[in-house]
Amino acid sequence: MMGRIACANVLSDLYAMGITECDNMLMLLSVSQKMNEKDREKVMPLMIRGFRDAAEEGGTSVTGGQTVINPWIIVGGVASVVCQPNEFIMPDGAVPGDVLVLTKPLGTQVAVNAHQWLDQPERWNKIKLVVTREEVKEAYQEAMFSMATLNRTAAGLMHKFQAHAATDVTGFGLLGHANNLAMQQRSDVAFVIHNLPIIAKMTAISKAYGNAFRLLQGLSAETSGGLLVCLPREQAAKFCAEMKNHSSGAQGASGGAWIIGIVEKGERSARIIEKPRIIEVPPRGSLAAHQENSATAELSTNLS
Repeated sequence: MMGRIACANVLSDLYAMGITECDNMLMLLSVSQKMNEKDREKVMPLMIRGFRDAAEEGGTSVTGGQTVINPWIIVGGVASVVCQPNEFIMPDGAVPGDVLVLTKPLGTQVAVNAHQWLDQPERWNKIKLVVTREEVKEAYQEAMFSMATLNRTAAGLMHKFQAHAATDVTGFGLLGHANNLAMQQRSDVAFVIHNLPIIAKMTAISKAYGNAFRLLQGLSAETSGGLLVCLPREQAAKFCAEMKNHSSGAQGASGGAWIIGIVEKGERSARIIEKPRIIEVPPRGSLAAHQENSATAELSTNLS
């Protein structure tokens, strides 16, 4: 899974520019010197396989790379492509009136940490009043699935729905990457974020733990997060609906896309309003996700 997530994260640099095809990938692998030979022979091939599987899913292959010895396990890579001007979207065309859309829920850092705390009583005791062990396990599985999911579908839909700019959301958190994107715009614009789609229960955990993650401030780090896309107002809902259709599955789907804010005239910056609306995104496979899918299916049937 770590290999898949790393590959998905690398490919997102292309997908954020609307590029759906990758010509070549290199994998960078750091083997921990603290691992014994038995663990190394078991773990490292699995990481390599995960990376290669995700590359294959993205229609490309790993043709080389570099392996080094290091105190820590590290995996990453490089993705490259040669393409025509009409095959990519420069991340600088947002205009006032555009709508901001996010294609994956936030809260992966909180979910991974909370899962580790299941075996750490001192930390678990701080959050056990707001979440059950089962809910933490479901959120962790959702975070894993989300991080391992390629942003390739969203990249393709950026062209269909005339996206003006986009970036992937990773280590700087939603607000950090929104600010970086706003600074790149040719027009004098500002991004205003009103809604935060967050994996269910992660908001409560973050608050119970003293806001250490700064999740509601948009500063909690994400790994292999979604795309933050600037779309014409008339296209945003259609983009989200198509993303939802692509993510639907038998296990219940929490995927899709959410309208989270607007682009207005401003000084190339981004902000989250004081009291943003929290959209609790149920983990796929959970009862809440099944109920949400059933309601969506019933609505579709009534409309058809």
